[in-house]
Amino acid sequence: MGGVVKFEELNIWQEARRIVKEIYQNTASIKDMGFNEQIQRAAISIMNNIAEGFESGSNPMFKRFLCISKGSCGEVKSMLYLNYTSEEKSELLLQDCQGLSVAINKFIHYLQQHPTH
Repeated sequence: MGGVVKFEELNIWQEARRIVKEIYQNTASIKDMGFNEQIQRAAISIMNNIAEGFESGSNPMFKRFLCISKGSCGEVKSMLYLNYTSEEKSELLLQDCQGLSVAINKFIHYLQQHPTH
C-alpha cells in the first residue's frame, strides 16, 4: 500500500469521509427521518468499513471489509435516486459515490495482486 501506515491516509477513506459530510449536510432538512437515518448509516458504513478492514491487519479481511464498503456505496446510490435532495445535488452525489465505488474496486484488485498487507 505504498507506505500507508494508518487508514486516514487512504484516499478512499478520505473521499468516503467527504461524502458522509455531504450526505449529512444535504439531508438535514429532510422530514423523512427513516430515509435520513438509513442513508446516513449507509454512508458511514462506507467510511467505517474501510477503516475497520485496514485495522484488521489481514489482507483477506481488508478485502472483505472493502466489499462491504462497496455494497454500502451502492445502497447510498440507490437511495439518492429517490431525489429527496435537489436533482442536481443528487446527481453530484451519485457521481461521487460511483467514483468512490470504482476506486474501492481498484483497491480490492490491488490487494488481490499484492498478497501481503
